[in-house]
Amino acid sequence: MAELTKKEITRANRAAWNASAPLHGEGKDWEQLLENAGHPGFSVLDPFLTATLDGLDLKGKTAVQIGCNNARELISLASLGIQPEMGIDQASGFLVQARKLADAAGLDLRLLEADIYDLPSDVGQFDLALITIGVLNWMPDLPEFFRITSRLLAPGGRLVIYETHPFMEVFDPASKTPFEPAFSYFERQPQALTEAISYDGKDHGEGETGYWFIHPLGEIITACAQSGLGIAELREYGHTIREPEYDIYEKRAAQIPMSYCLVAQKAQSA
Repeated sequence: MAELTKKEITRANRAAWNASAPLHGEGKDWEQLLENAGHPGFSVLDPFLTATLDGLDLKGKTAVQIGCNNARELISLASLGIQPEMGIDQASGFLVQARKLADAAGLDLRLLEADIYDLPSDVGQFDLALITIGVLNWMPDLPEFFRITSRLLAPGGRLVIYETHPFMEVFDPASKTPFEPAFSYFERQPQALTEAISYDGKDHGEGETGYWFIHPLGEIITACAQSGLGIAELREYGHTIREPEYDIYEKRAAQIPMSYCLVAQKAQSA
């Protein structure tokens, strides 16, 4: 494969996510989510992320979610007293769904369709930047991603990342030997993904080609620290937040790390 530019990769990933959007904006699960969004105290955040955010004294603070998808997690921040203000995603198909959920929840969100590497100058700054599963692995340039993320934070602002653990990228749950390493943890080439992007555990056939990256935890932490953010906490978990096919790696005697939560903070004087 010829070397792709960052712009070519992000453009391809945008097309892949937009092609998958219709899979997630219809059916019983979507209708239930839309109904639930209108209920007081709506939240899809699990107990681990909820506890982390609760412990950061963010009530009344403003929040942006990077790679917000349909904004269900951003909207959920309101249940913790955090003000969800902006969701950024480059897939317009998911932002259409985000607007429907925000309207159902009675929230006036700013939903920005943009390549994270090419943001407009008037985005602003926030007290919390939230990143959840399935964002970092689509990023071709981690150091630049974290520099941009740092600029989105107001002085003293917090970054919270709740992601799948990079060690999970070593395994292929669909292989005949799912408990043996199938990929190198240190692979640096983008992995071309041709199947439709889905997180319901079902095969939806071919989609637009996107590009996935294995970013080891050390590179993530280093890129975050070198962006000027201070690392406050890193917790690694043995529970899965991935697609259902990864459930086979959970609740084992010899448990592998399956997810993590990173908290970082911008200096008050920044």
